[in-house]
Amino acid sequence: MTEKAPIHIIGAGLAGSEAAWQLANHGVSVILHEMRPVKNTDAHVTDHCAELVCSNSFRSDDAEANAVGVLHQEMREAGSLIMACADRNTVPAGGALAVAREAFSESVTQELHDHPLITLERGEISQLPDAADGPCLIATGPLTSEPLSKAILAATGEDSLAFFDAIAPIVHFDSIDMEKAWFQSRYDKKGPSGTGADYINCAMNEEQYKAFIAAMLDADKAEFKDWETAKYFDGCLPIEVMAERGIDTPRYGPMKPVGLTNPHDSETDPYAVVQLRQDNKLGTLYNIVGFQTKMKYGPQAEIFRMIPGLENAQFARLGGIHRNTFLNSPKLLDETLRLKSHPHIRFAGQITGCEGYVESAAIGLLTGRFLAAEALGRDAMPPPQTTAFGALLGHITGGHLIDSNGGRRSFQPMNVNFGLFPPVDFAKRREDGSKMRGVEKQLSKKKALAKRALDDTKNWLTSIA
Repeated sequence: MTEKAPIHIIGAGLAGSEAAWQLANHGVSVILHEMRPVKNTDAHVTDHCAELVCSNSFRSDDAEANAVGVLHQEMREAGSLIMACADRNTVPAGGALAVAREAFSESVTQELHDHPLITLERGEISQLPDAADGPCLIATGPLTSEPLSKAILAATGEDSLAFFDAIAPIVHFDSIDMEKAWFQSRYDKKGPSGTGADYINCAMNEEQYKAFIAAMLDADKAEFKDWETAKYFDGCLPIEVMAERGIDTPRYGPMKPVGLTNPHDSETDPYAVVQLRQDNKLGTLYNIVGFQTKMKYGPQAEIFRMIPGLENAQFARLGGIHRNTFLNSPKLLDETLRLKSHPHIRFAGQITGCEGYVESAAIGLLTGRFLAAEALGRDAMPPPQTTAFGALLGHITGGHLIDSNGGRRSFQPMNVNFGLFPPVDFAKRREDGSKMRGVEKQLSKKKALAKRALDDTKNWLTSIA
């Protein structure tokens, strides 16, 4: 029996790392290509696999009533490397799963390095592989290098789609004035590694808030090149872009003051609150939640020091901005993420049009399993659409929305959410027979969706074992 050639994966981010792990754990050899540090990007600062360049949060870990938490659990059930390393490197974050940034990526890199069926090769890949070289996975993410982007563009015949993903700043904890700031999670909610007091909160009165917003709107911003157009993903808007949509928009978003009580002034309700979340295991670094920004460095530091408690803030990293690209996946990819025009090539991660760390890794997990099944002579079986896996995959491979005129809207990146799941039967009455209403009814629906998803995931994993 002739030994099969290894499968090549281009890109060792969250998706590529997860795909390599899934392939290797199914007995298939992998060569994982990563261009860093031979060629760096504008956003990465290390050569680690699965480096987190934006937030350090994997968002909600609630597997009973939150779509992201359900996806977390489905990935754990499927033997995810990314989730295993995240669970080993948690930091307190209320109801969210957040990780120590560098420890997490170091852990992923070490696991990949130690696996006997994975070879990590450093250097840029600038061309698409030929079909004669066997199946290949492209998981280069939103920062795909220009030569490879041009090769993908030539193969797909599509115009490039792009949006801009902004990065939040990170502050040294010991430079925060805790005489003004305080620890508390919104509504004192505890998470997987939390205490109910996991965020640092900085309160603003109305005058402070309006002055802060005005300064952000007036600040110098990063300029776009002539050929670039700013198309932001709504889940990662720069804070000043939110403010441009209305002066109160940040107060209904990352700066909402609800569920928090200022112990330094318990008689006055905050008009707005800035939250910071632990960014490393030691608790020496905190990132400003929801404060992605395209402000230039000089005015950025000055304006963020207008926040009460951050007057003397020292920044480990200021916010920045980088260009993201993604495919028109519903048109270009089949149900197992093969490029229709070149079926030996698959895509995974953000370049497919999913958004978020966990979503990117989940698509890497699925493509790894699809490739492993084919390498072992089996059919690649997509997960049911009732699962978080299937709902996300369905959005990527057929997720156009129909507008009121019957035309199709342009494909846009999406986080996993219960709106992507098929309808489910759920309890609408309490045990005493009275009707549920409002939040209680919605919670019942979410729990039913979550339970069905996890049950169907287990059945799917059993069927393809």
